[in-house]
Amino acid sequence: MANIGKDVDTLNTFLRGEISAVETYRQALGHVSDDRLRGALEDCQHDHEHRVEELKDRIRKMGGEPSEGSGVWGGFAKLVQGGADLLGEKAAIQALEEGEDHGLNDYQGGLDQVHGEARRFVRMELLPAQKRTHERLSRLKRTLH
Repeated sequence: MANIGKDVDTLNTFLRGEISAVETYRQALGHVSDDRLRGALEDCQHDHEHRVEELKDRIRKMGGEPSEGSGVWGGFAKLVQGGADLLGEKAAIQALEEGEDHGLNDYQGGLDQVHGEARRFVRMELLPAQKRTHERLSRLKRTLH
């Protein structure tokens, strides 16, 4: 039973990161005028929104209470994205890619902190989805240079 509480805590950490990602994409989209770029960023945002819902559902099924906000990472993401907004679309994409790197590292580093079904959920669903979003943004960044 002790593992369930720790698993819920770890999943809530992942949830706060995903909420932060959604907020950051929303902020970046407010400064993007190119339709192709906008569409790609909206796809990434929707991927993160989907993971937010999956995490909330999983946490509830485990008897936990999902986090509501992004916490510390949300403030950090807003700071980074705010600086990128002043510098334009390329800088915004760079900031988003750094966020995707952070998310990927969080999932990879946190995999050993979850157990049983929660571990399978992270390894088989969240981590592969994060890798796809990360790769999509990396490809997008390469097309801008």
